[in-house]
Amino acid sequence: MTSVTDSGAASWWDGVKPYLEPAPLTALFLGISSGTPFTLLAATLTNRLAEAGIEKKSVSAFALALLIYSFKWIWAPLIDRLRVPLLSSAIGQRRSWLWVAALLASGAIVVMGAADPAQSLQPVVVGALLLGFAGATFDIVIDAYRIETLEPRQLGVGSGMSQYGWRLGAFFAASIALGVANVSGWSWGYYACIPLVFAAPIASMFMGEPARHNEPAPIRGVGALAAAFWTPLADFFKREGAVIVLLFVLVHKIGDTLANLMIRDLLVQLGFTKPEILAGDVWVGFIALLVGIFVGGVIYAKMGMKRAVMVGLVLMAVSNLSFAGLAAVGHSMPMLAWTIGFENFASGVGGVSIVAYLSALCNLRFTATQFALLSAAAAIAGRFLTGTTAGAVIEAVGYVDFYLITTALAVPGIVIYWLMLRSGLIDRSIGSAGVEGEGDARTESAA
Repeated sequence: MTSVTDSGAASWWDGVKPYLEPAPLTALFLGISSGTPFTLLAATLTNRLAEAGIEKKSVSAFALALLIYSFKWIWAPLIDRLRVPLLSSAIGQRRSWLWVAALLASGAIVVMGAADPAQSLQPVVVGALLLGFAGATFDIVIDAYRIETLEPRQLGVGSGMSQYGWRLGAFFAASIALGVANVSGWSWGYYACIPLVFAAPIASMFMGEPARHNEPAPIRGVGALAAAFWTPLADFFKREGAVIVLLFVLVHKIGDTLANLMIRDLLVQLGFTKPEILAGDVWVGFIALLVGIFVGGVIYAKMGMKRAVMVGLVLMAVSNLSFAGLAAVGHSMPMLAWTIGFENFASGVGGVSIVAYLSALCNLRFTATQFALLSAAAAIAGRFLTGTTAGAVIEAVGYVDFYLITTALAVPGIVIYWLMLRSGLIDRSIGSAGVEGEGDARTESAA
């Protein structure tokens, strides 16, 4: 006979155990490596440029470097097909690409750290473009490896762990960069973040190479090269409602992306110092995100993926209003803590279910290419608008109205998803990665 206490302990352990399985734990380390280059390119670079006195239009224009992430699907087919000479034979295609991408990202961080925006913007532009390309390439491999090692039943847990890892990487990168820069300058702040990018390849050596259900044939000839690019896209667009699904993916993060990519410029303009940003933005945001991901995991488990996505979309839209409130109040640490806390909580709740949904849309024959397409599409509109118009809009209407606009821009995504939910299109558009019994990823021995 089981006591109430025993039952409670069992329930607690049943809830925790999935997070301790090898694949979700690996997703945590994959996320750390993924979050590092993006943070150095987005929030940290914006902070550095604002301190150097660069005008808003130029600061927001650097968001165009992040557009490289939105075009990663262009070269993702090559990463799906090409093998790294010697290294792929020794440790496998995915793991070998993880090491190559980590080295590329490290080199780009060195270039970015060496550039000084106060002297000339040209080296900063070069460094930003290199880091954008290296980070996007890293993400292609990381996402494919994550999806191929997670079983369908682990998508929610694995997505949550990946989000935890991404935010850990962002937290460590922002904390280290700001902390070291405050003492030794921005260059050393960047260099000190390089070890973070190796979390993914090191973790992969313990997890092993994921078993490929359909090992792609080598690319031989122009026809095979064209097929490598076209076949994954054609597979996606053959699905029922593919255009509507892609439209949702394109618009659902516009408001959130616009809001987040200019937040550091707002904080500098409001007079927040590095230590205040570190405490009110990085630390509070990190803690709030951990809570949000936990709550998001609970919502995902209780409500299922479809309803959990809707909850996340609404929360992320409403969170943009808190930025408008901060801009109206001005320099206030309590308001900064509330704004960043609520936004990160909402992002944590939404991130678990949305990443799981995008992962479930993939066909495991084309994991890298299809997830690259979906994740890139999720941010391309917001990054393009940030890089081309955000600075001018802020100068024209001010930060308060700007963040009200970003809130309004989140509404179309909610409406489209609601229509998809009512019509049953969400279930009909899921790929093999989200179907039990199809594409259950196993791993080979790490030896």
